[in-house]
Amino acid sequence: MIFHPMDFLIFAALGLALWAQTKVKGNFEKWSRVRASSNLTGAQVARLILDKEGLSHVKVEHSRNGTLSDHYDPTAKTVRLSDPVYAGNSISSLAVAAHEVGHAIQDDTRYGMLVLRHRLFPLANIGSQLAPFLFIGGFLLNMMNLVGVGIILFAAAVLFQVVTLPVEFDASNRARKKLIELGLIANREEKGIGNVLNAAALTYVASTLMAILQLIKFILIFRGRR
Repeated sequence: MIFHPMDFLIFAALGLALWAQTKVKGNFEKWSRVRASSNLTGAQVARLILDKEGLSHVKVEHSRNGTLSDHYDPTAKTVRLSDPVYAGNSISSLAVAAHEVGHAIQDDTRYGMLVLRHRLFPLANIGSQLAPFLFIGGFLLNMMNLVGVGIILFAAAVLFQVVTLPVEFDASNRARKKLIELGLIANREEKGIGNVLNAAALTYVASTLMAILQLIKFILIFRGRR
């Protein structure tokens, strides 16, 4: 339990995740210094896209939870944007705002993977909290049944992360298309939008890869002990 050959791959995935997080911050900061030609703020762009999509009931609010805390709340039908995105008129601001609006559009159209993600959330939340304790208790007490239950619960959490990938990629694709269709960015600004969105997507890929490798590790240990 102290070390397993799979840990080499897990450490590599961890390194990728840390690099991805650094890349996200670097790209956001880089393109936050470039003003968008439309001179619109993230809040204005979010409101404009929502209204064009017939989603005037979806609110756009200012979140004060820190940079990169932007998200769409499906229960409150609200897009919440952090300080630099809500009031900023940079390429980064527009990219992030449009991405979160992409989730609002997914919610409105009942995008299949988003619906599945919402349904998986309760089980995934339980799994991510209980699985570590079941693993530790099962291996310490040599009770493989506990480990087996932990693997099942952890697998639900991993499945949630896997399903999150197409949800995030789809939201980014919607963001690019809407920004271009509505003439909110110039051709030369598409590269910056892509850099910001792609860097964010890479963090989801890295974290999902690490979770999958961890699941495989526990399955291999479980089979070996059995």
